[in-house]
Amino acid sequence: MIMAAKAQKATTSDDEKLAATVLKAADQLARELHPEVQRRGATTLDSRLDSDLGLDSLAMAELLSRLESICGLSVGDDALLAESPRELVQLVLARRGAAPARAKAVHYELPGAARGLPSEAETLPEVLDWHVQRHPERTHVYLYEDSETPVEISYGQLHRSAQTIAAGLRHEGLEPGQTIAIMLPTGRAYLDTFFGILMAGCVPVPIYPPARRSQIAEHLRRHAGILGNAAVRLLVTVHEAKLVGRMLAAQVPSLDKAVTPEDLAGRHLRDASVPRRPEDIAFLQYTSGSTGDPKGVVLTHANLLANIRGLGQRLQADSTDIFVSWLPLYHDMGLIGAWLATLYHGIPVALMSPLAFLAKPSRWLWALHRHGATLTASPNFGYERCLAKVSDSEIEGLDLSTMRFMLNGAEPVSPDTVARFNARFAHYGLRPNVLKPAYGLAETCVGLAISSPDRAVVIDRIERDAFAHNGRAIPAAADDPSPLLWPGCGTPLPGEQIRIVDEASVELPERREGRVEFKGPSATSGYYRNPEATRRLFRSDDWLDTGDRGYMAAGELFITGRDKDVIIRAGRNIYPYELEQAIGETPGIRNGCVAVFASRRTPAPESLVVVAETRETENETLDNLRQQILQKTIDLLAIPADEIILASPHTVLKTSSGKIRRNATRVLYERRILGHGRGVQTFAIAFDTLLAEARRTGRTVFKVGYSAWAWACFYLLATGVWLTTVLLPRLDWRWRALRVAGRLLGWFTGTALRVRGLHHIPATRPCVLVANHCSYLDSMALVTAIPRPFHYVVKRDVKGAFVSRLFLQRLGVHFVERFDLERSSEDARRLIGAAHEGQSLAFFPEGTFSRVSGLRPFRMGAFITAASAAVPLVPVSIRGTRSKLRAGQWWVRPGPVSLVILPPVEPDGSDWSAAIALKNSTRAAILKHCHEPDLATEA
Repeated sequence: MIMAAKAQKATTSDDEKLAATVLKAADQLARELHPEVQRRGATTLDSRLDSDLGLDSLAMAELLSRLESICGLSVGDDALLAESPRELVQLVLARRGAAPARAKAVHYELPGAARGLPSEAETLPEVLDWHVQRHPERTHVYLYEDSETPVEISYGQLHRSAQTIAAGLRHEGLEPGQTIAIMLPTGRAYLDTFFGILMAGCVPVPIYPPARRSQIAEHLRRHAGILGNAAVRLLVTVHEAKLVGRMLAAQVPSLDKAVTPEDLAGRHLRDASVPRRPEDIAFLQYTSGSTGDPKGVVLTHANLLANIRGLGQRLQADSTDIFVSWLPLYHDMGLIGAWLATLYHGIPVALMSPLAFLAKPSRWLWALHRHGATLTASPNFGYERCLAKVSDSEIEGLDLSTMRFMLNGAEPVSPDTVARFNARFAHYGLRPNVLKPAYGLAETCVGLAISSPDRAVVIDRIERDAFAHNGRAIPAAADDPSPLLWPGCGTPLPGEQIRIVDEASVELPERREGRVEFKGPSATSGYYRNPEATRRLFRSDDWLDTGDRGYMAAGELFITGRDKDVIIRAGRNIYPYELEQAIGETPGIRNGCVAVFASRRTPAPESLVVVAETRETENETLDNLRQQILQKTIDLLAIPADEIILASPHTVLKTSSGKIRRNATRVLYERRILGHGRGVQTFAIAFDTLLAEARRTGRTVFKVGYSAWAWACFYLLATGVWLTTVLLPRLDWRWRALRVAGRLLGWFTGTALRVRGLHHIPATRPCVLVANHCSYLDSMALVTAIPRPFHYVVKRDVKGAFVSRLFLQRLGVHFVERFDLERSSEDARRLIGAAHEGQSLAFFPEGTFSRVSGLRPFRMGAFITAASAAVPLVPVSIRGTRSKLRAGQWWVRPGPVSLVILPPVEPDGSDWSAAIALKNSTRAAILKHCHEPDLATEA
C-alpha cells in the first residue's frame, strides 16, 4: 500500500511537472509571437490556445516540437487541434511511454507503366471510366490516415465507392446540375464524395473544414455567404456538423440538409451515373471570404482537362511517375494538381494529411523517399518549414535522388528559400533545378506558367532603382550590391497565353512591369452568380486580369507583386474586407478606418498586418483593444495577425470617396513612416504620385513613338510594293514581292507572325480560304504567312480611286457587290466559274470588322462558291491583329500575330444545304480557335 501510494504520488508529481512545462512553453511562445499584447493574468490550463494565446496551426506545430524536444515524449498529430493547455496535457499523457515516432525508410513496390491516356475523354467521370475499363486493380492512391502504413485505393475501388455516393444523392432527390458543398478533411471520404457528386451529374463546392470541432458552428455561419451564392442544396460533412447544417437553412434558403458520406453510401441504386458535357461545370472553386463578395470560379470539365493535359505535357509526366502530396484537397493545388492531374495521367499518388506535415515535416520527405517519388508540390512555406524544423538526425539515410520536379507555387516564391533548400538537400540526393517556382490561380484551374523539367531555374537580378522608378527590369551588374531578385515562374502552359499590360490595357514590351493578364482553354468563364465580379475579371477584351503584377523576359514570367487585396498565408487566400468590418465595430476603434494588408517587411513571405485608428491613449485600454483585435482575427480567419498597429486618427489612407487605400497604407508601413505626421505622409504620397505620372508619361511617349515608326515603315514599304506590283509581269512575282514586304514590315516593327497548320492548305488543288476579320492587318498577315497566291474577294466599296484599284487588280482581286441583288448574283456565278477554272479564292465571310472582340455572323458567298465548285474549304483563325490595330483608331501596338490554319472541309453536295453545312462547321472551327465571343446571337 505504501509503495502504491508513493508511486501514485510520484505519478501525480510528474503530471504536475508536465502541466507546468506545457504552460511555460505555451506562454513563452505566445509572448514571442505577440510581444505587443499585454495579457491580463497568467496563462492557465484552461486558457484558449487560439483566442487567449494567439496560437494558429503553425504556432501549435512549433509548440508540439518544443514539447517533444523538452519531454522526450511522442506527441500525436491530434494535439494540433487541442484547444487548451489542459487538453494538450491530457493528449500527451495518453501517449506516455511512446517514443517519438520515426518514419520508416521502407520502399513500396509501385505499379508498372499503364498504356495510353484518356485523350478522348471529355469529362472527369469519363477519365475514371477509362482507367476502370483498362486496369481497375491498378493502385491509384496511397492514403496515409492514422499510421505510417498507407491504405491502397485502386481505380476500381474509387469507382465503386463513388457510385454508392452517387446513388445516395439520387435517392436524396438531387438533380443534375445542382450544387453540393463538401466540408471534409483529406481522406477516403473526400475522394469518394467528390467523384460521387460528379457521377450524379451534380457540382461539387469544396470548402475548407474548421481547424477544431468546437469551431464548426461559427465556421459554417461564416461560410453562409458562399453556400448561399452557390445555391447549395446539400452539405456533405462530418457527423458533428450535421445539426449546424440544419440550422443554416434560415440563412441559406437553398440548403435542404447536411449529411455524412456514410449516410449517402448506405443507398444501393443501380447505375446512378449521369452523362455530362465538356461545357458543364465540373466544380466551383471559391477564392474569396465568407461574406461581402463571394467569388466562386466556374471551372468546366473542358477547362480542367485542358489544364491537366497542359500540365502533363509541360512536366513530361506519364504513368511511371509517382506523386506525393500533403496539400489539402479543398485547395486547388491539392485537388487539381496533386489528385485530378495524377488521376488523368495514371500516376500513383500518395496523399497525407496537412496536419501530419505541420506536426512533423520530415514525414513528407520520408514519404518521397519510401515511394521513390518523382513529383511533388508545396507552397513556399512548406519548403521553408522543412529547412527550419527538420533536423539532420531525423532524415539520416534519406534519398531524394528519384525526384525530378518539386513545384513551388500558390504563394510568393522566395529565391532565398529555393537556394537554401537546394543547398541543404543536395546532400540527400536532390539534383539541381528540381525545385522550380511556378505560377497559377484558381481562375485558370491551377497552373498557368511552369518550367519544363529540363529548363534551369532562373533567378533574375534586377537594378533596384530602375525598377522602383519606372518599372524597367534591367539586369543588374555582377557587382551590384543590392539587386532585386525575382524568381522565374516558367513559360505559359501549352495553349495558354500571358501578356503584361498598363492601366490602359496596352500591352507592354519585355522587361516592363505591369498587370498580368491571361487567356486560354483553361480560363474560367467567370464567377458563379456574380456578374459584377466577372466584369472586373475581364478588364480587356477576352483577357482575364490576374490581379498580379509582373514582367516577361525571354518568354518567362516573373511575378513582382499584387494589385488585388488578397493576402496569402501558408498557401491560403485571405481577403481583408470582412476583417476590417469586424474590427471597425470594436468599441474604441474608428469604424471605417481599419486597413488589413500583407507585408514583406517582416521575415515571413506574407505577414498579416492590421492598422486600426483609435483616439484612445491609455496603455491599458490600448492593450485591451489589441487583444480584442487578435481575438476577432482568429475568430474570422482561424489565424492571428502578425502585427497590430493602433494609430492616431487620419493615419489610414483613403480615396476621395472614402475607400481604404490598402496598398498606399502598406507602402508607408514598409517605409516605416506610417503615422509620422501628415507632412511626411503627404510628401511620400506626392512622391509616389509623381513617379506614377512619370511612368504614365513614358508609356505614352513610347506608344506614340512606336505607332509613328510603324506607320512610317508601312508607307515607305507600300510605295515600293505598289510600284513593284504594277511593273512586274507575272502574278506569282507580284505576290512574292508582297510577302517579302510583309516580312520586312514585321521585322521593322518587331511583330512576330506565328503560323500553325500550313500543311492543311492543298498543294495541288484549288480551294476556298475563309478567315475571321479583326483588323486592317488581316490581309497583310495572310499574304505574308501563306506561301502561295490567293485571289481575294473584297467588297466593291474598297475599289476606290485609281491608285488602289490598279494595285488590287494587279493582284487578281475579285470585287463583289453586297447590296445590289442582281449584281451580287452575277458576282457569285463569276466566282464559281473562277474556282472551276482552278483559282484559289480567299474570303472574309464576316464582311467587316469592329473594335469589339467577337466573331460576327458569316455571309454565304464563300460557302456557296465552295459547294458549287466542289472544292475544299480551308478555315483560318486570325488572332492578334485586333489588339495591334483596332477599328476606329490609328495607334499601332506592339504584339504578335498568330494564324491557325485548320484542316480543310470537303463539301457534301453542291446545293444550299451543303453550303449551310459548310458555313456552320467552318464557323464553329474558327470560333473554337479565335478565342473571341460569339456575336452571332447578338446580330
